[in-house]
Order: sequence, then C-alpha cells, then structure tokens
Amino acid sequence: MALKLDMVGKWYGPFEREYDFRELSIFALGCGAGADGKSDLEYVYEKDMKVLPMFAAMPIVDSEVTKTIDYGFEWGGSLHWGFDLQIHEPMTALSGKLTTKVLLKALYDRGEGRGCLAQHIGETFDENGTKLFTNESWDCALYDGGWGGEKAPSDIVEIPEREPDFEVTEQVPLNQALIYRLNGDFHPQHIDWEYAQKFDHPKPNLHAVSTAGFACRHIIKTLFPGEPERLTRFKTRITRSLYPGCTIKTQMWKWDDNSIHFRVIDADNPETAYLNYALAEWK
Repeated sequence: MALKLDMVGKWYGPFEREYDFRELSIFALGCGAGADGKSDLEYVYEKDMKVLPMFAAMPIVDSEVTKTIDYGFEWGGSLHWGFDLQIHEPMTALSGKLTTKVLLKALYDRGEGRGCLAQHIGETFDENGTKLFTNESWDCALYDGGWGGEKAPSDIVEIPEREPDFEVTEQVPLNQALIYRLNGDFHPQHIDWEYAQKFDHPKPNLHAVSTAGFACRHIIKTLFPGEPERLTRFKTRITRSLYPGCTIKTQMWKWDDNSIHFRVIDADNPETAYLNYALAEWK
C-alpha cells in the first residue's frame, strides 16, 4: 500500500475520551501496579488515589486515533518508536473527559527494508479547556520505507558510562499485555501468537506504553515517592520489543536536582535495552 503523503501537516480529531477511577486503575494495572498485591496501590485503589502520569500517553495511542490517521502503512509492521511526553498540568480529577487533537507532523524515510518513521504531536485538554499535556509520539512502519523521503533528525539523550545512581528490578507478568490491551490498544501482535509470529515475533510482545509505565512507577517511587503529580516530562526511545515474563531493570542517573537520564534493560541480559536514551524531569 502506498503511503498517503498528503496527510502530513494536517490536524485530526478532536478525539474524546471519558475516564473514571476504573479506567485509571486498569491503566495502572496494565503498567504493572499492584502485581505483587501490595506495591503502588495508590494508582489502583480509589481511596486517596493518584493518577499514574503515563496515562497522559493514552489519548494519542488508542485504536480510534490510529485508524483515523492511517497514512497507508502495513499494520503488521507497525511498532511504537518513542515519545516525548510533556505534562503542563497534572491530572488530579478521578473522572472526566479528555479532548485531544493530533498533528501528523512528518513521515521520514529510513530506507528500503528499514521502514518509515511517523511523527505525531498530540495536544490534550480537560473539560475546562486547560491544556494538560503535549505528547510527541513516534511510530515505525517497518515495511514502508524506501520512497526517497527526508531522513529523520538525530535526537539522542546521553546515557552516562558510569554505574547508575539508582536501579529498580521487577518481573513483567506473563499476562501483562492481556491486561494492558483493555485500555484500547487492540493490535493483534500483543495477543495473537500466530499473527505475532507471522511478523517475526517469537510470541506476542508488550505494548511500549506499558513498558514505559513500569519505568514511570520506578522513577516516581525512587525520586519523589507518593507525588506523581510532580512529573513534568518523560521522554524515551523504544529500542527493542519486550516479551512478558522477563525481568527488567530500570537504571537511573542523576542529571541535576530535578532530572534523570534512564534506560530499561533486561536484568538477565544487560546488553538488551528495551527503553533507552531516556530522561525524566519533575518540579
């Protein structure tokens, strides 16, 4: 299928998403909260509940947005490449409606056999018209490169060569993708074994936002526990597909008083990084 290059530069939406404490809880469960029955219950228990900030990624990655902004890519080869989430105002209401408009800013050519990079910019507002967050989201369509388009700009966050200042280790449950998909990302590569293997995955993989949600919990718990509303930025590249059942380790390096650089690696194979070139900032 030919790419629809005329879609670039246009805004889509508005996309509306109603939520309540149940949806917030399901999202947090999809990011591993409470997997041991006792950790991070503030994200899943309506008593004194807090919103896991990664929920801000949801309005731009759900199925309605993806189907609306279908620029002609091969669905089976699509992977989340990265995102830069900037939180202008923290989500504190446990119910409400979010409205999001999305710009397809660019399609970049990685070359034949390497795919296309799509850059989206999503702006999300609450019911009062207050802009809550901006999400720069990148997707890679593995089978759609080589049309002679512009190359993507380089954008790498430095990861120090010294030992990390903090580390958090956690096992990803085998059913993690089955839980996370209830948030509205129903791509079959996350549940259908035959489909996943058709596109060169040994088994269904985990949604990238779920992996990032694990890291988000780890960072908050380590640097500003109990205060997720302090997070103002979360940026990362997704560098490898993660398959549930593995044990991950979030490694963090202090950059200044209110920021870290981090990555998420396989605890048993440290050379394997699932998220890399990442940073988080807070106030």
